[in-house]
Amino acid sequence: MERKIVDKLLKWKENPRKMPLLLYGARQVGKTYTALSFGKRHYKNTVYFNMEDSAEITAIFERDFDTERIIRELSAKSGQSIFPEDTLIIFDEIQACERALTSLKYFCEKNDGYHIIAAGSLLGVAVKREKYSFPVGKVEMLNMYPLDFEEFLWALGKKDICGLIHKSYETMSPLSLHDTAMDLYKTYLVVGGMPKAVLDYVETKDFNFVIDTQKNLNNSYIADMAKYASPQETTKTMAAFASIPAQLAKENHKFQYKVIKSGARAYDYEPSLDWLKAAGIINKCVLAKEGKLPLSAYADNGSFKVYMADTGLLCSKFGISANAVINNPHSFEGFKGALAENYVMQALIANGLQPYYWNSEGKAELDFLFQDSDGNIIPLECKAAENVKSKSLNIYISRYNPIYSIRVSAKNFGFENNIKSIPLYALFCLSV
Repeated sequence: MERKIVDKLLKWKENPRKMPLLLYGARQVGKTYTALSFGKRHYKNTVYFNMEDSAEITAIFERDFDTERIIRELSAKSGQSIFPEDTLIIFDEIQACERALTSLKYFCEKNDGYHIIAAGSLLGVAVKREKYSFPVGKVEMLNMYPLDFEEFLWALGKKDICGLIHKSYETMSPLSLHDTAMDLYKTYLVVGGMPKAVLDYVETKDFNFVIDTQKNLNNSYIADMAKYASPQETTKTMAAFASIPAQLAKENHKFQYKVIKSGARAYDYEPSLDWLKAAGIINKCVLAKEGKLPLSAYADNGSFKVYMADTGLLCSKFGISANAVINNPHSFEGFKGALAENYVMQALIANGLQPYYWNSEGKAELDFLFQDSDGNIIPLECKAAENVKSKSLNIYISRYNPIYSIRVSAKNFGFENNIKSIPLYALFCLSV
């Protein structure tokens, strides 16, 4: 399965001053497969160690942080020679061995040419930093996300339509295969971008297999909550996780603690949301009180929206059928906009953008703001259908006069009144 992150892995490999690479993201997002495939394709040999599966491997790191000794013993354990530059060393689920994580600092400082990729699903929540220090500044970090819509099309063998979408985006001219692309977008909403779910769909075209996989994934996240938190914390995290569909079903998608439990306060549940975000299960979109640079300076961290990191997992969790999304969207009219918003948030994050939302004292609310590579703040309005009438974007434009604006909807490409009309399926064209 072809992934865009491979280009970043190649840049890392070719960097003469490289540090060990920490590849993190949600469980089952494709980290291990990508690292192994990268090693097979770009190195003479690859040695793989799963820190969850072997006490003997974790014991290697208990003695000291002598990197040459560690390499010798890892070589003996794997039965393979480990050479600088020519061998890719993979430490999988590194959060299970805190001393292995700490050792990355020493590999960086020794700088003896070993290429190391460490992968972890729950680094932000499983590592007890009070015991062993996180190697800040001694590792390069890459976040891996579910497949975006373009990668999904690649998996389906539809690279040709990707090229056409890119060309229409560059010229802002209508795409002749617009209806086809919209149908594929609807399929992506249901399947999502988790590799196993995508593979199930590619191989079977049967949504029942996809749904079973998604249920298992959601259940594995719940199991992780129980594994890496105290019983009290687990209960709160599960409750916050369970509330996400209800949060998005509200007319106002701002996260409200009372939806979790009557009388609930931020103090009680904020750590749970932090856990879910650190685990890569959710994305948070924070309110920007002003559309001014830098957006982070105007962030109101107490006001935010929460989205699932994958639309397929959201559909599964909410019980929205494939037929409803693809053939009968009117049957879930009240949630259709929220699903589109979730997709847009997911796409912006995957593109390396940091989205915010904006409102004006209850008079208007704009779905997303982000800062482009030239330092411009770009407002983005999301519509699930072709009806694009809205006063919120106009209010924002009149107040801040952005260089251009974006309206994402089911309509084809176009450019009018300094507003770029971008179809929902073309969001992968945006980038930092």
